[in-house]
Amino acid sequence: MITFTLSLMALLIGYLLYGRFVERVFGPDDRVTPAVAKADGLDYIVLPNWKIFMIQFLNIAGTGPIFGAIMGAKFGPVAYIWIVLGCIFAGATHDYLSGMLSMRNDGAGLPQLIGKYLGQTTKSVMLVFTVLLLIMVGTVFVYSPAEILHSIGGDTMMWVVIIFLYYIIATMLPIDKIIGKVYPLFAFSLLFMAGALMVWLFMHWPTVPELWSHCYNLGAATHPDTWKDNIFPALFITVACGAISGFHATQSPLMARCVKSEYMGRPIFYGAMITEGVVALIWATVSAWFFYGEPAPGYELIEAAKAGFSTSAPAVVNLVCNDWLGVAGAILAMLGVVAAPITSGDTAFRSGRLIVAEWLKMDQRPIAKRLIICLPMFACSIAMLVWQIENPDGFNTIWQYFGWSNQALSVFTLWTLTVYLVREKKPFWITLIPALFMTTVCSTFLFVSKQALELGTVGYYLGALCFVVALVWFCVWYKKETNKQ
Repeated sequence: MITFTLSLMALLIGYLLYGRFVERVFGPDDRVTPAVAKADGLDYIVLPNWKIFMIQFLNIAGTGPIFGAIMGAKFGPVAYIWIVLGCIFAGATHDYLSGMLSMRNDGAGLPQLIGKYLGQTTKSVMLVFTVLLLIMVGTVFVYSPAEILHSIGGDTMMWVVIIFLYYIIATMLPIDKIIGKVYPLFAFSLLFMAGALMVWLFMHWPTVPELWSHCYNLGAATHPDTWKDNIFPALFITVACGAISGFHATQSPLMARCVKSEYMGRPIFYGAMITEGVVALIWATVSAWFFYGEPAPGYELIEAAKAGFSTSAPAVVNLVCNDWLGVAGAILAMLGVVAAPITSGDTAFRSGRLIVAEWLKMDQRPIAKRLIICLPMFACSIAMLVWQIENPDGFNTIWQYFGWSNQALSVFTLWTLTVYLVREKKPFWITLIPALFMTTVCSTFLFVSKQALELGTVGYYLGALCFVVALVWFCVWYKKETNKQ
């Protein structure tokens, strides 16, 4: 619990100090924002700052900091280091700068920003990649809530159809109709659940592994019976939301189109990510006690570790919330594992619609033009979902590919931000260091993962080679860029 307490303090200090430093690097000013200049009553609408914060938090969070932290607990207390350092120096910086850069470019989506700073070829590739990732997000966040609702009553496919109907409605309507009214409530529920669990932890002060006293192999996961993945790179793919997630860069432009003043960027974008880091810390600690407490209070009650993510994380959430928080906890758990992923799914499709519309230069005010873009995306998602249901390990397979794709997207976003900072003659190291690190993580994962090339030790040398190549490539480009300037 001491590690947990120090980690919470570190996140708060990180927001107050490093967050202010990143804000000064960007330099917000009094210029007119897209929410005012391009107001259309559909996607560009000025919303109250507190609503924007809550929607941004829910958009980027969903169940990510809960499920990711639960799965990340298998690696032991080293997960605290990644959540804290990743959130302050990578994730929050990534979210703030991508949101503010979108605001400076008339609310442009991520592929547009990538094209502007990394070239049109990269833009074309990332356009397809980003839309596929967003469809994948919508798909993975349909199945788990449908399964949980099925356990309460009704057929799984019935719930899938209902969720997709909601997706269509929420994606098509103006952002202030459903998202602006309902999302703050769901965000409050997630925050209330996390706050209640934090109070419980401080009241009971359970025995959980501390960073400095828990002996574990830094090369492998902590739990001896279940998890065999190496910490590097698996931890940095598993714990994405709560540390850094490329998906966030697709969501920040949604709120960049609703902010009235650039000065609200730090509390909204940087602050929402720090808040997500707090939620991840709470669930990492809950999971540490759940899996490693003396004696283990609930590990034997579920087949969480052996059955994989699709059963373990929701099972932990339901069991902990019901046992610790009673009836209120059961309601909050339902919101956490059902409503939150659904909301992440519909904003993913909304982002996809806007990205495609931006590429096609298609006005989104006519409903027919919104349908032209949305229906093919939903068709692809349904096909992916059918395959997922028909294959026994379909959910895990899609989730693993989503996890890597998600972090790969953060790599391109960080390199985009680095090029922007170089051209603006600003301290570019704040994004260069995370860009190099995440480039190494994603490339190494491809080389060593069982779902990819599975090259063993050789894969780590190849990952190190990718780091060197990326660094040399940047140095050569930087020299040319500075000479040009």
